[in-house]
Amino acid sequence: MLDITPSHTQIAKPKSATQDAQANPFLSCRGLCFSANSNVLIKDISLNFSAHGMSAIMGFNGAGKSLLLRLLHGVIQPDSGTVLWDNTPVTHDNRKRQSMVFQKPVLLRRSVLDNLLFVLKSRGMSDPSIAFSLLEKVRLENVSSRAARLLSGGEQQRLALARGLATKPEILFLDEATSSLDPTSIAIIENILNEECLKGTKIIFASHDIGQIKRLASEVIFINHGRISEQTDAASFFKIPETKIAQTYLEGGLPVI
Repeated sequence: MLDITPSHTQIAKPKSATQDAQANPFLSCRGLCFSANSNVLIKDISLNFSAHGMSAIMGFNGAGKSLLLRLLHGVIQPDSGTVLWDNTPVTHDNRKRQSMVFQKPVLLRRSVLDNLLFVLKSRGMSDPSIAFSLLEKVRLENVSSRAARLLSGGEQQRLALARGLATKPEILFLDEATSSLDPTSIAIIENILNEECLKGTKIIFASHDIGQIKRLASEVIFINHGRISEQTDAASFFKIPETKIAQTYLEGGLPVI
């Protein structure tokens, strides 16, 4: 029987990921603002991320978690403000060193294997053994010839993660990547994230799953109505959050309208 128990004790979390981020920012943003249909959705956000550990973005539905991830990754451009990676603006070229896994898997209408080969070939890598190794990692080696669209939801998301890892990203963004998935797929994905983090990949993920954030995150960024309420180490956040709105969230309360 395969062991799919999440390896929650694998990550040696830094004592203060947030302090490390402030002193040695790896990825940062300054004054990010974004509006749509005359509604201000992201309001003057400035953040620093360290190069290590996993940063979780939390908040009520509609708080701006997914939008912030897309701005950080460069999928969309802010109305004002900038995103810096190693003190250099994020561009189309250096964004190739990042990957993002969305809540709804983005897959080609091809076989499972061909989905991976397409990504690898686009980066000048043609060795099929790399693709098979990735399929083994996400436990899909036995369905490599199946059409990707015929996979279960959990299998599709695991394939999407394999595609994201194919280019060996330095930063991996995940937007509610395990939402509504089966427990087996969640466990597999969490184990992989732990492994990649140990290898040095910076992981920034949005999630509403408090248990998952407790298992994975070294720091928490809490966003409310498009503004950052707090950025703090995960252990401190779950013990004594700094803001009343975060406390309300953790207690299962409702946001202030």
